[in-house]
Amino acid sequence: MRGLRGKRVLISGGSSGIGLAAAHRFRQEGASVFIAGLDPAEVAQAVAGLRASADAGGLTGNVGGLACDVSQEGDVARLVAAADAALGGVDVLANNAGIARRAAFLSMAVADWDRILAVNLRGMFLVAQAVSAAMVRRGGGVIINMSSTNGIAGEEEYAHYNAAKAGVLLLTKTMAVELGQYGIRVNALCPGYISTPLNAAIAAGIGGDEFEREYARQRIPLGRTGQPEEVAAAYAFLASDDASFIHGTGLVIDGGQLAVM
Repeated sequence: MRGLRGKRVLISGGSSGIGLAAAHRFRQEGASVFIAGLDPAEVAQAVAGLRASADAGGLTGNVGGLACDVSQEGDVARLVAAADAALGGVDVLANNAGIARRAAFLSMAVADWDRILAVNLRGMFLVAQAVSAAMVRRGGGVIINMSSTNGIAGEEEYAHYNAAKAGVLLLTKTMAVELGQYGIRVNALCPGYISTPLNAAIAAGIGGDEFEREYARQRIPLGRTGQPEEVAAAYAFLASDDASFIHGTGLVIDGGQLAVM
């Protein structure tokens, strides 16, 4: 990808799944990365893995990480300060942190609603606002928010998740309108069903691998679920100079799922 070598990338939710795949992809493109995740041990393991891959591949640039709950203002302030200190600034934010739980609308607990919205929407806002303020001072940057096909078409038993991801799309568009004047490009990614540890944990309670195969057969024209590396490639593209006039949109990565929903 053009223009990623030497870039400084902050990835929330970067210790597993799509976020970790994105961290590896950005490192392969020559960028420095700083990752955040909720579990300190998972963050430490991910950072060690990124450093080992860098050593094996002869990659340059810095790698760092910090445990962070993106729904908490104090945690976000510490995260952005730590990323600035480790990288010397942030050129690209992969605003990736998110959680999901299944619950029927009529029996959904208010606590579950609040937690999903706190991480997936409030957290998205807090991290983006903190990073974009620094980008304004430095003269520009790129922000990529993680939405979902669930933010475009509703899926049963995910009312809280769907609402949050729809909010991310409109947050992204509003940020694009307000921040473009400062040289900050803002877009969103809208993945469909991706085979991540999070989705595997959800699927385990409703059929595991067989559930995923049947889901793909019924709902995804390409006949398979997506891989984290395929979303990581989209992160890299939107962050690169190849996407220099793409602004305020949501890039769907779903194997054709929305074509039949």
